[in-house]
Amino acid sequence: MTTDSAKGVINNGYELNHRELEIPTSESFKEIPHEDRNLPQQGEDGKGFFYNNPKMGRIVKISFYVLLHVVVVGYFSYATYHYNDITNYECNWSSDNPLCGINFCSGYGMLLLLLVFVYFGLFYYFIFKPKVGIWLHREYLKPAAQKWHNFSRTRAVSLASIALLLVFLAIFLYFETKDEPLKLVSMVAPCFFILCGYCFSTKRSAIKWRVVITGITCQFLLGIICIRWEVGRNIFDCLGKKVATFLDYAKDGAQFVFGDFLIQAEVFAFAILPVILFFSFFISILYYMGAMQWVVGKLGSEVGISTIVCESVTAAANMFLGMSESPLLIRPYINKLTKSEIHSIMVSGFATVSGTVLAAYLSFEASAAHLITSSVMAAPATLAISKLYMRETEESQTTSESIELEKSQDSSLLDAASSGASNAVPIVLGIIANIVAFVAFVAFLNGIVNWLGYLVGVDNIDFEWIFSKLFIPLVWAMGVPSQDCNLVAKVVATKTIINEFVDYERLGAYILAGDIKARSGGIATFAICGFANPSSLGILIGSLSVMAPHRRSTITAVAFRAFVVGSIVCFVSASFAGILLQEGDERANYDRIIQKLASRNATHV
Repeated sequence: MTTDSAKGVINNGYELNHRELEIPTSESFKEIPHEDRNLPQQGEDGKGFFYNNPKMGRIVKISFYVLLHVVVVGYFSYATYHYNDITNYECNWSSDNPLCGINFCSGYGMLLLLLVFVYFGLFYYFIFKPKVGIWLHREYLKPAAQKWHNFSRTRAVSLASIALLLVFLAIFLYFETKDEPLKLVSMVAPCFFILCGYCFSTKRSAIKWRVVITGITCQFLLGIICIRWEVGRNIFDCLGKKVATFLDYAKDGAQFVFGDFLIQAEVFAFAILPVILFFSFFISILYYMGAMQWVVGKLGSEVGISTIVCESVTAAANMFLGMSESPLLIRPYINKLTKSEIHSIMVSGFATVSGTVLAAYLSFEASAAHLITSSVMAAPATLAISKLYMRETEESQTTSESIELEKSQDSSLLDAASSGASNAVPIVLGIIANIVAFVAFVAFLNGIVNWLGYLVGVDNIDFEWIFSKLFIPLVWAMGVPSQDCNLVAKVVATKTIINEFVDYERLGAYILAGDIKARSGGIATFAICGFANPSSLGILIGSLSVMAPHRRSTITAVAFRAFVVGSIVCFVSASFAGILLQEGDERANYDRIIQKLASRNATHV
């Protein structure tokens, strides 16, 4: 191999410089004649029985599907019979059985809901969409959407839409805060960050305010649906419980390997971090099956707000994957991305947390519903706010027609499961290393400041105390009551200089001790629900640089701005949560979490 071709191979395998490669002549591709004509020809015996008998293969396939549906219908029928039996007899004298009544988060109600979703999806994708949906979209929906696009882009309609949006916002805020007018303080932070975005934008004249307003409006509407609307709140509360229950199964594996003592004592490295191995194992299986690509692709098309498909796909993927895993879906295209697109992808990584570390946060009394809601709200906001701070000034080379999501490189389902667990090991070790290093470094800074204060007769002062004072105006602007600003500011400061693991542990301690109000704890949960910290900055720069070595200078140039903007997205979500969260609901929510942890600890004892 020549030096030039070696360079092409080293360049991550996705972007060979074809000009450096010698193209063989057509003689190299001529078919070599078979010497033994008695060997079976391709398509006779080499492809298997069903290949040579397509009719029989179709019959077997249909028979399998029919049998599967018969089994499902049979199981559902017996479950319905059992539910009616329990309802008619046992529930009349005792309501302790979870099967009593329709509960869509568990029991028979959840089974009914799952079957409705599954069969509705089958009906839509295999019957309605190919026979009616495509024709309906071509003849009516697409022309109507084009007409609406042309109509809504006129200046008069745009101004009228903004005015109408502001009127609706004012009406909603009036009814939402009329009994607690201090909640209006939460609007200070979003307005301030939008103003800063305009002042510090890379090119003010290129800002597309439609994208910014649409993204932030979607963020606020998602907050209303997930936090304020009772149905949406119940859905996300149920989803949070199911996620917590699912991730809790990782403790069985950890307990088998490390023993009862370390797990029951909640030793962080042994009881908390192994869940990352389990979740990575599960995600790798879904990735191999193509389920993750399908879900992320669909969500990316919904999240997209006049942005490039790579940005939308990454923003959607960050709801499930980590900041260094989600860019893998678009790895072949990273070298083609513009500076603004790379900035947007990095912002979405800093503004969300991955499912792999969700259970670790839950062990610190964090609300699962709030963590999921925060990631959902951040998806459209990252696209909007990142484009406010760094507007697109180049022509994109990636379109929805030219993008194909990266497929799994694993050879089998077992290979995917094994590699998923193994690939999580560097993540776990990286978390441990960063926590040890940064906690020790901050302790070192605290020691220096303590010593300097001691020399001048000032006690009980450290680096974290000084740094947290800078965040007091910010947390107040997010809607935190003045009596809780000191502690919440310390939480936000800790996340900024160390990481969110240490932060959620401290926040949980404050909530358990009753040092801050439940609503303040909820706002803080949203504010620190992101990977924007110094260690993550280095991790993301390193991972993207490996995927696209030629873009390292661009990646490092936009990294710090993306770090700041990612933090801003979290702060805006926290501000909207400050308007929507109710003290009574939050107190009840944290009481349930504390009660669950207390019962679990009692069981361990």
